[in-house]
Amino acid sequence: MLRSLTVKVRPNCLIETPKWCMLGKHTRCYASEQEPNLEPIVMSTDVFDGPKLDVTQPPLITMHGLFGSKQNWRGISKALSQRTNRRIYTVDARNHGESPHTTVHSSASMSADVVAFMKARKLEKACLMGHSMGGRTMMYFALKYPQLTDRLIVVDISPIAVPRSTNEMIRIFDAMINMTVSPSVSMSEGRKLVREQIKQATDSNETVDFIMLNLRKDPQTGVFSWACNAQLLRDFLPKFQQYGSKLSNLPPYTGPTTFICGTHSPYMKRDHWPQILELFPNASIHWLETGHLVHFEQPQQFLSLVGDFINQP
Repeated sequence: MLRSLTVKVRPNCLIETPKWCMLGKHTRCYASEQEPNLEPIVMSTDVFDGPKLDVTQPPLITMHGLFGSKQNWRGISKALSQRTNRRIYTVDARNHGESPHTTVHSSASMSADVVAFMKARKLEKACLMGHSMGGRTMMYFALKYPQLTDRLIVVDISPIAVPRSTNEMIRIFDAMINMTVSPSVSMSEGRKLVREQIKQATDSNETVDFIMLNLRKDPQTGVFSWACNAQLLRDFLPKFQQYGSKLSNLPPYTGPTTFICGTHSPYMKRDHWPQILELFPNASIHWLETGHLVHFEQPQQFLSLVGDFINQP
């Protein structure tokens, strides 16, 4: 029988919010006001409404992980729209899926994209959910813009450290950037050839499978390419290791927060939890017997956890 372990920790006292963060009840603080050097993009999005949509409730905005796209969350989002009666948005992060490719890629820039997304839709607050890279973006968002955050769901990623070495990721990106396949071959044959090239860079079949979802073939020229901006992501890879320093000057996010992690995944370490509670003192953690792709491997348990958390008063 599959097991779900839940640990709930609540703070004994409220953490004082710095005066520079204090906002009136109806005041919204958008990225353009706080991050003048960031240039947000318009993210591609899908919208899911259930039959009993309650527009008075904050919607859920979900962001995928590295190499992912909003398509990865279609099934989960449809089910959540039924369970929560909230509008569900899934977005393609910059440099992924159908969203624009840019010259900057960071949690700060992706958070600015989310704030611009909310501003365009006149959203006072939103529930936030992110997996892996998207989880780090949503954690940064909640810490930076708590007044826009209703609650936070982080899927299998720690704000403290990531396990995968930069060297392995560089090999993966180099294999993607340097893939060689003739435009004359079919998509199915091209997939086989590219897959073998990517497998030379990593021992993880799960990673290879996920990356292959990005492979595209131009119907006019036959040229193979990647939906994600592989070169830019490789260039910004060293900055991924600097994530913790970006959080050090931000006050804790004291709103409702939950982490949903896989027991067979290396992306969350149990000994990170005390440090995580310093950042998110009103957080809980759930462990499912899965790898990194928690929502794919145990969708029903995942849906129950997320639905129950969102429906909490």
